[in-house]
Amino acid sequence: MANILIAGGGIGGLAAALGLAGRGHRVTVLERRESFTELGAGIQLGPNAFHALDLLGVGAQVRDRAVYIDELLLMDGTTDEPIASMPLTGDYRARFGNPYAVVQRSDVYEPLLEGCRSHPRIELRGGRRVVGYEQRGQGSGEVIAVLSDGERLSGAALIGADGIRSDIRRQLVGDGDPRVSGHTIYRSVVPVEQVPEELRWNTVTLWAGPKWHFVHYPIGGGALMNLAATRDNGARTAVVGQPAGREHVLDEFPELGATPRRLLELGRDWKAWVLCDRDPVDTWTDGRVALLGDAAHPMLQYAAQGACQALEDAVVLAESLDCCEDTVVQRLEKYSAARRERTARTQLVAREIGRRLYHPAGEAARERDAMLRSLSPGGMYDEVAWLHGVDLG
Repeated sequence: MANILIAGGGIGGLAAALGLAGRGHRVTVLERRESFTELGAGIQLGPNAFHALDLLGVGAQVRDRAVYIDELLLMDGTTDEPIASMPLTGDYRARFGNPYAVVQRSDVYEPLLEGCRSHPRIELRGGRRVVGYEQRGQGSGEVIAVLSDGERLSGAALIGADGIRSDIRRQLVGDGDPRVSGHTIYRSVVPVEQVPEELRWNTVTLWAGPKWHFVHYPIGGGALMNLAATRDNGARTAVVGQPAGREHVLDEFPELGATPRRLLELGRDWKAWVLCDRDPVDTWTDGRVALLGDAAHPMLQYAAQGACQALEDAVVLAESLDCCEDTVVQRLEKYSAARRERTARTQLVAREIGRRLYHPAGEAARERDAMLRSLSPGGMYDEVAWLHGVDLG
């Protein structure tokens, strides 16, 4: 089988490595950081993510770390009144075949990393940033990964899983810097014992307001509470993990009602990000090079599908490359064709969710409330079936 290079050792890159090695390929993962670690706090995993994790062989390990929540709850962040809820237990799990859960990013990353480290056909190399690639004609059977220190490595294929600011995408697509959304998100994680018992809800709760929203849910096996507050403040410069003072964060959300205010006040050591994404593109491949995860389809967090879609990518990529080295080019194109429409829809829906569901004001907010309140649980499941249901191309 083929020797495949992967640029990027995040969730998507490691998932791709496991999937490809499971098909008999030799895989080298090239990570720009010296060590393989995953930063970030809480993420949500839909049933489609668990389906992919099971196919990659790490579903049980992630399930052991996950918190299985009872419902997705949308609240009016100014009045403390409920707007709508989507139950996530019996009927939901029966329909979609898997649970909905929340985890720390490390709860997904570490099982993937352990699987890669124990696999005889996977090599993990830290401190190796891939800055570009060269090809010697599609028929040569070789692509060259060019590293930042000048080293060159050859393989039958190169997978760019190097994130939203991907060097591989820069060469392959050439669409410049990511799109700055104008939304700033502040994140904090607090021990659950600091949360009043009456506020320890086993839900993903979103408090919606005009041009802002606040989300909280348990992670770390229920030992921690993840807090994330987002403001549509017109930010135009990308910010990544910048410390933010507690008083500044509280001042950004003066309209919060009494209950969400109590939770927001618990946050300490806040960090800020200005959210970015990109427009969908049709071109994911260039000969023996293909994109995956945030390098292919970076999206806003509002659909809670970034990691889920990267995991799906990994499964479809492995299935597409389940054959011979001399058909790699065609099989990468097959992978891209299988994934483009679904991920593009998810990217655009994530933007629309922020605008229409999380941040409206006045009459637009009243229309949202009426629409959501008209839906039964089954009707809500119909709305998310295309996304939460299994669709691996």
